[in-house]
Amino acid sequence: MAIRSVVHPLLTSPVILLYQILQWILDKVLSPTPPPPNAHLSRPKIAIVGAGITGVSAASHCVGHGFECTIFEAGDGIIAAVGTCGDPKIPYIPGQDKFKGEIYHSSQLDGKEAQGKKVAIIGGGASAVEALEFVAHEDAAKTYVLARSEKWIIPRNPLVDVLLSMNVFGEETIFSWIPENLLRIFFYRDLKDLSPPKGSQGIFTETPMVNDDVLDLVRSGKAEWLRGDIQGFSETGIRFNHRSQGVPKNGPGHEILVEADICVMATGYQRPSLSFLPDDVFEKDYSPPNWYLQVFPPQHVDICANNCTYVNAIGTVGNWHIGIYTRFLLMFLVDPLARPKEKWMKRWIDMTRWIKAKAPGGAFDFFTYGELVYWFVFVILVNPFRWKWALFVLCGIGTALPMRIVRDENKVRNGLGMSNGYS
Repeated sequence: MAIRSVVHPLLTSPVILLYQILQWILDKVLSPTPPPPNAHLSRPKIAIVGAGITGVSAASHCVGHGFECTIFEAGDGIIAAVGTCGDPKIPYIPGQDKFKGEIYHSSQLDGKEAQGKKVAIIGGGASAVEALEFVAHEDAAKTYVLARSEKWIIPRNPLVDVLLSMNVFGEETIFSWIPENLLRIFFYRDLKDLSPPKGSQGIFTETPMVNDDVLDLVRSGKAEWLRGDIQGFSETGIRFNHRSQGVPKNGPGHEILVEADICVMATGYQRPSLSFLPDDVFEKDYSPPNWYLQVFPPQHVDICANNCTYVNAIGTVGNWHIGIYTRFLLMFLVDPLARPKEKWMKRWIDMTRWIKAKAPGGAFDFFTYGELVYWFVFVILVNPFRWKWALFVLCGIGTALPMRIVRDENKVRNGLGMSNGYS
């Protein structure tokens, strides 16, 4: 049995197995070593706002590299890690008081039962996919996803995700039709009608949904994905204007009644406010997401809004770039010569907007991991005083050498009566 558990994934999912092995090796080689208990941690002291996955991950990088930090769930801070999902959005739909079934937001599904019931999911984004997975696991009799428009769905395959995220331009290009058509042919196959129509929404404009099971559930008949507009509730279900592919929102269609015992509002979440930050970080033309590398407000290089300002992207929201952003902050705080000035931070923002002038949603409304790597490498290379930090910032290793150089530089600066800006 033990041999079968090793051989089976090797034969059926070799790419995923190799990816997991690579992640394990990188974790062992590059993860910072936590200090022993009661160790004396060095300055600067870091305040992290937000105790979710991003906040805790950023804190582990700070402590692992020998810097003292405190996590705050709310309040004024250096690392803002409040994320992008706050309170649930729960709109009122006409007639919902008449509906005799149950209505839940997608965030309220834990512990709910859907076995043998008909379920209608309102929404077509990531929350809808999660809700669909839940009701499929519960063995619902039938599930209907009621979406206003088509969104790209891509397979949960590391190779596919990496290839898509290698678009270093971070926007639609003349070659975008290639991955789009390949997805239609090899992934959507007989369900091409569910993909965004050609010439409309490109794959490099919004965050795609990453899921292997949605299309299979539709093929099996356990789920239906319907495109159209909600008209209102009836006692037994939802009145829905079913539109054909390519017909715009609120355009002509055929009104149907989608009968349901349960309605799931997969209508997303409010974006958490960054209003606890200083007012000047919301300067016209340089307010989020139009920040330096997208997380540092030009007016305050000592603030890092880690994973709070992005809108759409292709790439994992994982420990790798959270750690890099955190180490950029540490470099800026420790090394005055590596610290960018406000005018140069704004020049980088202006340059990026010029490069991506044709991006339909704006330069910072969408990025790929390939573009993110370009940003990181460019910002290090453009300033020779940051070169000594390259291994530390990008890989989390080699902090001793740059810290020793900074101490020597500070001795020279102090001898000349210059301040580093931080005590």
